[in-house]
Amino acid sequence: MIRVLIIDDELLARNIVREYLSDYRQVVIVQECSDGFDGVKAIMQHRPDLIFLDVQMPRINGFEMLELVESPPAVIFTTAFDEYAIKAFEAHAVDYLLKPFSKHRFDKALQKWLERRETEAPQTNLPAEATAQMQLNTHRVVVKTGGKIKIIPFTDIYYIEAADDYVKIHCDDGVYLKNKTMAYFEQMLDGSLFTRSHRSYIVNVQEITRLEPYEKESYLALLKSGDKVPVSKTGYSRLKQVLGL
Repeated sequence: MIRVLIIDDELLARNIVREYLSDYRQVVIVQECSDGFDGVKAIMQHRPDLIFLDVQMPRINGFEMLELVESPPAVIFTTAFDEYAIKAFEAHAVDYLLKPFSKHRFDKALQKWLERRETEAPQTNLPAEATAQMQLNTHRVVVKTGGKIKIIPFTDIYYIEAADDYVKIHCDDGVYLKNKTMAYFEQMLDGSLFTRSHRSYIVNVQEITRLEPYEKESYLALLKSGDKVPVSKTGYSRLKQVLGL
């Protein structure tokens, strides 16, 4: 049997996908979800083979939801917005169905996945470059902490620190781990607000109160929070450009 999950905030859209899937006896719909939070839980619980995923949903969007899932299943995006099509394919989506889509177009997408399933290993992770590009216009980052999901607006971030395979996101209410690279956040964050001050640090320039000399050709950025962030020689040049010094 093929285990399928439908994630869409519109009941009508979920009904259409369910109706179209009724022609496939090998398919079982394990659950329907109306938002990304429930979608993450359902994926972890049911481990579906394939999900039909809307992009624009309340609370967190479809791309953000996928970031929270380790080894996500195959994805067919269903959305009313064609602006996400290129990003979806960059993320190795099976297909991208633009609402309203016909039964013929739906069958074509599902058949593509069925054929791919027979010949290829499943896609388990989205490339960092693609997911970074998807997040460029969201102005927030989504993290998991203590089994809960937290949305952090970029403006709440003081600085980001490299930590092996993770980064530490420092905010006013604590520190959060995210399984991403520093390069990912360099692409994702607004370059006029955040800069790479050091190979291991990205700092929110609006949080800087002053720069102090530290060691040879290096500095410390003192933040409003009282934290001190290292600034390398190259990072200092970047900061001067951003701060207009």
